[in-house]
Amino acid sequence: MTIMAEAGEAVRWRGGYGRLWSAAVLSRFGDAVRNVALPLVAAGLTTSPFLLSLVSAAGYLPWLVFGLLGGALADRVDRRRAMWTVDLARGLLVAAFATALALGYAHLAVLAVLAFALTTLQTLFDNAATAILPTLVPRSALPSANARLMTGQALAGTFLGAPAAGLLVTAGVALPFAVDAVTYLVAAALIASLPRPALPVASRPPGSTLRSEIASGVRRLWRDRLLRGGCLANLLGNLVIGGLQALLVLIITRWAGASDVVFGLVLAAYGAGGVVGGLVATRVGRWTGGGARAMVLAIAAQTGCLLVIGGVAHPAATAAALAVFGVAGMVVNVHFVSLTQQRTPDELLGRVSSAERTLGIVGAPAGALLFGALAEVTEVNVPALAGAAIMALAAIVVHRAAHAERPDRM
Repeated sequence: MTIMAEAGEAVRWRGGYGRLWSAAVLSRFGDAVRNVALPLVAAGLTTSPFLLSLVSAAGYLPWLVFGLLGGALADRVDRRRAMWTVDLARGLLVAAFATALALGYAHLAVLAVLAFALTTLQTLFDNAATAILPTLVPRSALPSANARLMTGQALAGTFLGAPAAGLLVTAGVALPFAVDAVTYLVAAALIASLPRPALPVASRPPGSTLRSEIASGVRRLWRDRLLRGGCLANLLGNLVIGGLQALLVLIITRWAGASDVVFGLVLAAYGAGGVVGGLVATRVGRWTGGGARAMVLAIAAQTGCLLVIGGVAHPAATAAALAVFGVAGMVVNVHFVSLTQQRTPDELLGRVSSAERTLGIVGAPAGALLFGALAEVTEVNVPALAGAAIMALAAIVVHRAAHAERPDRM
């Protein structure tokens, strides 16, 4: 078992990958439209910040409650069938909600239930999607396949879906949700057309339970030193990103003195960086010698970006730092997912990826709380500097994990 992800083979669009890519990008567009429209609808129903936060929390809670379960189910069932069934269910659910809105029936509790239900279904879909990709492309082509997939999703979500949502909302409050429903249904049809898996679903040992199967996935992750290190680095990174997102508006507008218009442009730099990161991720992997080294370099670059964000009070500097931060973040994501897919047996891939996701998701809300508390007792830029120290620790964790496994390759 090697620590490096081969990045030299280009992915082919045939054999189902093109259809999976199209379904994923289309769904991300619909998700972006809904994610902009949902809080706007909620804000029209209440002015209470607490009630609005409950709707937002309802969209995160299922990952903490059902994330590991979704991974276990993804390893138990036909993943292709599970994915198109979930997309069909989500499409019908959102279509029903759009119909209710069009008829004038809207309630905050319904929005919370919708957010909770969609994310619950997403726990199965996302883990199945991660596990199905290695069945469609050679494992050596996974970095390229993941890079194209994530780049397409970033373009569809950031530069197409989010702007389109504003136009759709002005045309009719139910229209964004109708569009989202259509994207789910079309994606379901695309996924249903994927080639059937060559291998049957792995049989379970007699007497096995979901709990024992989840535990076996967690043990597999823990025993793989590189994936364990990457998972810890992912947790630390999400801690920093969650805190940075919560305070970024204050850092840019109050500390750096930017106007609201400039604030939007600075945020756009981060989104553009993510797209560029997807385009160069495979090349970075080749240049550094593989996935582990690419991750270390990218996390180190993010450390420097945080020092600029917290140390230079100028919108242009913040925009440049966020752009590089976005590039590096996409490089990390592409290679960590690819390493997970390359190093994990197919029958465990859903559970291992769900354990990584669940632990990583914990970091964002925790970071928002911790960084917010730190900003209260210091200055608004200080959490970014603290984040640089945390990100440096993440780079050290990945470097040490990779070096311990193959010291001759680092």
